[in-house]
Amino acid sequence: MERLVASPVFILSSIRSGSTLLRCVLDTHSHIHAPHELHLVDLTVGMDSQFARLAMQVAQLDERKLEHLLWDRLLHRELTRSGKHLVVDKTPTNLLRWRRVAECWPEARYIFLLRHPVHVVESAIAARPHATPAESAELVELFLTHLGHARQALSGITIRYEDFTAEPERVSRELCAYLDVPWEADMIEYGKGDHGPFLSGIGDFTERIRTGRVLPGRALPSDAEIPEGLRPWCRALGYL
Repeated sequence: MERLVASPVFILSSIRSGSTLLRCVLDTHSHIHAPHELHLVDLTVGMDSQFARLAMQVAQLDERKLEHLLWDRLLHRELTRSGKHLVVDKTPTNLLRWRRVAECWPEARYIFLLRHPVHVVESAIAARPHATPAESAELVELFLTHLGHARQALSGITIRYEDFTAEPERVSRELCAYLDVPWEADMIEYGKGDHGPFLSGIGDFTERIRTGRVLPGRALPSDAEIPEGLRPWCRALGYL
């Protein structure tokens, strides 16, 4: 089925991996629109009457296809309102339903964003005071499981949060080359642009993201400092 946005870009990452920082840098580019988290895959449609169901059956549209039309239309609205020509969606929960994303947009492109699992878990615990540390760790493991599956099935570019914060110019140049847009030096100073409100539930909302610039990341933990339960994930992502 034709799409209004044929080849959107999706950042696939675990929660607390720096995707808001990455989207702000990309959104600063004159050709790229990277809005706040849209949570597209959580939007559903319904048919409240037998006549609506019959009409959609004749139109060869089931609820799944109607949802895809809705998601595509919302992305197109975002892109049109921005006046740019490339849209990037960074909602982390897209990763949990990456197969639906790939089904909706067969020509989508992907940026896989990795971060050291120890720091992801620590950040998740700090950002989720309503949950126990064990619950936050389990949630991160769920995201990392889906991340592994998505990276095996989909083609895209992989970047690490640690590389991005240490060498933002080099990594942003690599991203621009992958997205086929010219690199722009102003991308790094994303605070010069308006990227919408930083609110809990649609992206990072901490003081670090509000600084408007790429800050150095923390030093990586030594192998001895990695908890036994996170070692398989660190090994799978190349951190151990």
